[in-house]
Amino acid sequence: MIPRRVVITGMGTINPVAHDLDGFWNRLLAGHSGVGMIDRFDASDYPTKIAAEVKEFSAQDYMPRTEARRMDPFIQYACAAARIALEDAGLNLSKIDVDRAGVLIGTGIGGIDIFEKQCQVLQKRGVAGINPFFIPMLIPNMASGHVSIMFGARGPSGCSVTACATATTSIGDAFRIIQHGDAEVMITGGTEAPITPLSIAGFCAMKALSTRNDAPEKACRPFDLERDGFVMGEGAGVLILEELEHALSRGARIYAEVVGFGSSSDAFHIVQPDPEGDGAARALKAALREADMVPGQLDYMNAHGTGTHFNDLVETKALKQVLGDKQDTMAITSIKSATGHMLGAAGAVELIATVLTLTNNLIAPNINLDTPDPGCDLDFVRGEPRERQIVYAASESLGFGGHNAVLVIKKY
Repeated sequence: MIPRRVVITGMGTINPVAHDLDGFWNRLLAGHSGVGMIDRFDASDYPTKIAAEVKEFSAQDYMPRTEARRMDPFIQYACAAARIALEDAGLNLSKIDVDRAGVLIGTGIGGIDIFEKQCQVLQKRGVAGINPFFIPMLIPNMASGHVSIMFGARGPSGCSVTACATATTSIGDAFRIIQHGDAEVMITGGTEAPITPLSIAGFCAMKALSTRNDAPEKACRPFDLERDGFVMGEGAGVLILEELEHALSRGARIYAEVVGFGSSSDAFHIVQPDPEGDGAARALKAALREADMVPGQLDYMNAHGTGTHFNDLVETKALKQVLGDKQDTMAITSIKSATGHMLGAAGAVELIATVLTLTNNLIAPNINLDTPDPGCDLDFVRGEPRERQIVYAASESLGFGGHNAVLVIKKY
């Protein structure tokens, strides 16, 4: 069977930089940072006091209040981003075969906010005080479940969980579902709401977070010599994937075509990447192979680029493995410098940024890349936005547990 062609027809995001595509893109171009002091809870005793929080978000703008109250924030973000994406796609599911429309929205952690709060309730008030919606607010699949119910999508539905590679894995799995003929439309992406006392404390204990508390907007510094850890972010990104003929039949606007997906496992360590970058390199090679491309054809990549010392060096090494003598042909950025690391949502928001980069032929710069690490010596865009004709672009995500995932898109 010849795999069916898959295109992107809608996008939506709720993130620390903006809640709309135009605002998101313009602020990325302007070098705007979504990082600030944590105001969700009192972090004064924490080594890290900064994060990239979603601001000015009201769930009631996207769903009835009674429904929102039964959702952890990670579900609220997903439902809001899905509504924005469907509206952007001009897609009313009531006018298509809903049995052929599915949902695959992943999350790396799920409802940690409600989990922490209900633990406190149990300690103070006992079993009788527990919210009866606690479990449905907690479990990771409920982002997909609520979106499916909200919009009536009755096709394949599920939840991929591959840590920081979750959203990219989810979109890749949705791509496969349409390729293989099991759906015509997939609502897909990732969501996360991890800025909670316990979550931040856990990452502090790992010494993974930046402690540049005196200059939050300068804290996330992928590939910079002075980087000192990543900055936690939150939010959601959702994309509408459609089978090409389905999209054309309804006159849809097409952003780009998805042409390759690759995934791999380092099989090395629970949190550290393979020091040789072999797993990440294999995932990128697999995505390029499916796209029937050679490395020199790839014009742009949104790298994983967390701003942690080891990760940035290993990712650079992996890209060099794949690019070989074509290292100067591909421009690279990491939008985590602006959004922070959105964990299970990161890959989706980063793919949205990659699509906008491709459609506008304009690359938003890495911010805070003031002193490039000599070990990260590829073409990382910094300073001002760069104009460039882009035909092929990729987005890469690497997760704890050794999970690697890469998506390749092409100008349609």
